[in-house]
Amino acid sequence: MYKLKVEAYFSAAHNLRGYKGKCEELHGHNWKVEMVVASGNLDKIGMVADFKELKGLLNSALDKLDHKYLNNLSVFKKVNPTSENIAKYIYGQLRHKLPNLKLVTVWESENSSASYDEE
Repeated sequence: MYKLKVEAYFSAAHNLRGYKGKCEELHGHNWKVEMVVASGNLDKIGMVADFKELKGLLNSALDKLDHKYLNNLSVFKKVNPTSENIAKYIYGQLRHKLPNLKLVTVWESENSSASYDEE
């Protein structure tokens, strides 16, 4: 199995409703997002996918989040904009464009991340 990973970044603010602690207050992160696609086969030139195309699709999904107050976006009106839910949202934005999408990981800090897949 071949696995490709691309990374991209976005910055946004959020607060966690119902959370008892600092994250209940408005704050922001510079999120790193990793996307993994996989395939057992290569195309005729020996690639699973073009990294440039993968990065373009990921960046397109992140453009909807970048420099936004996430709580104001319709997708996060009822669902808290946690790293877990952000990973699921990004996965959902990409899965129909990338049938070989395996995993989306959202890093809210250098040492804290959440991943989502549908396996």
